Amino acid sequence: MTSVASSAVPPWKARLPWVLLAITVLFVAAMVPLSLGNEPIFDTVFFGLIALGLSTMGALIATRQPGNAIGWIFCAQGVTNGLLEMWGEGLRYHDVPTALAGYWIINWWWVVDLVAYALVFLLFPTGRLLSPRWRWVLWLLAVGLVIAIPGQSLTTDIADNPIQVDSPVIELMFTIGMFLLLCGLGASVTALVIRFRRSTGLERLQLKQLVFAASSILPMGILAIPFYYDSVLAQIGSGAALLTVPVAAGLAVLRYRLYDIDVVINRALVYGALTATLAGTYLGSVLVLQVALGAFIDGSSLAVAVSTLTVAALFRPARARIQHVVDRRFFRRKYDAARTLERFSSQMRDQVDLADIGTELLGVVTETVQPAHASLWLRTQDVRP
Repeated sequence: MTSVASSAVPPWKARLPWVLLAITVLFVAAMVPLSLGNEPIFDTVFFGLIALGLSTMGALIATRQPGNAIGWIFCAQGVTNGLLEMWGEGLRYHDVPTALAGYWIINWWWVVDLVAYALVFLLFPTGRLLSPRWRWVLWLLAVGLVIAIPGQSLTTDIADNPIQVDSPVIELMFTIGMFLLLCGLGASVTALVIRFRRSTGLERLQLKQLVFAASSILPMGILAIPFYYDSVLAQIGSGAALLTVPVAAGLAVLRYRLYDIDVVINRALVYGALTATLAGTYLGSVLVLQVALGAFIDGSSLAVAVSTLTVAALFRPARARIQHVVDRRFFRRKYDAARTLERFSSQMRDQVDLADIGTELLGVVTETVQPAHASLWLRTQDVRP
């Protein structure tokens, strides 16, 4: 079983997810007019979308599978993020006294969100632990949360933090707490990998979808840490990466279009590697040509032009080569099946014996489709004079 469902759900429990979604919508609707013109429009729109996305996916999951904890985690994240965006951001621009408390909570609430994502990885897709032996991860996350929150909420590293305590103990608490939380997050990912290795059928497709979405967080996180406050692209990328996890988890739990995930992963690997290859080729050729031509002429424009033409010429062969490598390395079964069909097609051009054709056809079907049993029936007609 890959889902947790209840046949007799109390009416209040069936309505609660939609009530939480409605509350989130109200918070976001109130936050938008309060924040517009006082902060970058990205902050106003995108963080509101994150809150709505979390709450929407949570409502869909909790309604269909009220026993699955993942839906309720997303519902709680959506409501709290919507509330904090209205309270700590929107009201702060209008000198509401209590808004300082909301802004103070925003400074450390991301630690709670980190734990929420770790719980999703730990419990996905059933909403239950892999086994009772994994309860220690819950305790590790809880202890890390309790230690890290005081360290972050009282830090002096945030200039506008209304409550600051300049003490090495506070910094040490945050360091220890984050270390425990990162260990818990690593253990949650390990549990997800173990589930994937043991899974088959539908659950394997569900796990593929979440793993694909979660894999975008690491590269975007690496880029966002040094450039988040200086680059709108880094903010958009990190926010989008965080939003893909609840969307992918929701679609996977609801079993929507799971069989398309292999195609999506394949295309993402191919075009991601292609982009990195072409970008590296472009930058490398520009630098090399500038060094080579710099002694004779102003080679900047010429280097850019030659590099652009080189990248354009490499696009098709590079894409074909990368597609070949990805299929052979990550989609070996489909790759072998395609090669077998190509070999069979070439052999049939010169084959005229019906018995040999039948034998070859059965061999190809057995090798590519791998059925439990395969047989070939040929209809014959009596030829009358």
